[in-house]
Amino acid sequence: MRITYIEPLESAITRMKNALFSPFDLKKWFVIGFTAFLANLLDGPFSQSKGDFGNNGSGFWEDPDFTLEYILKLPETILEWLLDNPGWFIFIVIGTIVIVTIIITCLWLSSRGKFMFLDNVIHNRAQVVKPWREFCNQGNSLFLWRLGFGIVSLAIFLSFIIITLGFLLKNYHNVVLEDISIPIIVGIVFTFLLLVIATMFISLLVEHFIVPIMYKYELTALQAWGRFLPLLGRYFMQFILYSMLIFVLMIIVIIGTILIGIFTCCIGCLLLIIPYISAVFTLPISYSFRAYSVEFLAQFGEDFNVFP
Repeated sequence: MRITYIEPLESAITRMKNALFSPFDLKKWFVIGFTAFLANLLDGPFSQSKGDFGNNGSGFWEDPDFTLEYILKLPETILEWLLDNPGWFIFIVIGTIVIVTIIITCLWLSSRGKFMFLDNVIHNRAQVVKPWREFCNQGNSLFLWRLGFGIVSLAIFLSFIIITLGFLLKNYHNVVLEDISIPIIVGIVFTFLLLVIATMFISLLVEHFIVPIMYKYELTALQAWGRFLPLLGRYFMQFILYSMLIFVLMIIVIIGTILIGIFTCCIGCLLLIIPYISAVFTLPISYSFRAYSVEFLAQFGEDFNVFP
């Protein structure tokens, strides 16, 4: 079987042009853009650290007493402070509950939205109510799978952090962070990156391939994985190359977005700040990515061809 990467991309772009520009219909953009907004509800934001740890008078990293033992005692110190300040403790608990509730709600909406957006792309239409109702079961199944995967991933990362700190404390007791050997640091960072890459790869498979399989056969998330895993095992390198290409395309998109923001005197950046408007503004990009994954999957036979 001949698997290509450029031809499906060209087909996806052509499909996007026909849907969004032949002819151009602003109402259609706003309707499909709304489903794209729901589908990518938790996928868009970029996190950015604003802390400054090196230039303060009592530098965080320059403190000679900043040892690994000090790090492990931080949770105990924070807990004691919270118990001494019950008002802040209650505020943080309530805030945490509210944030978790919002995240779970957005995860549920996003899971339903992914099928709505896919349905509009597959059939070249702009609908909200019909696909919202039609793919209720698949959306709820996807939501439960993503929620479980998120909890397991969080547990794995927390376990890794705890095990790493325990190892360092056992072997580098009362040692300043700057004195830890470089190979140890490289090994820890490398292992952490492997966990991040594995998590991102699984998330990409769900977004790009599990959702279309669920859509085509009206399956639950676990049933769709059962259909997809044999294909993944047989063409593992092809899917690895696909994910690498998606990563490169995302970098190109980010660079292009930055250039548009610069050349439009930051007007383009202002449009991207508004969530729903940004989904409409970047609809050709999200539409092309959504169509690309389905076009790529269709190469593996009629059983994986989602298009009617």
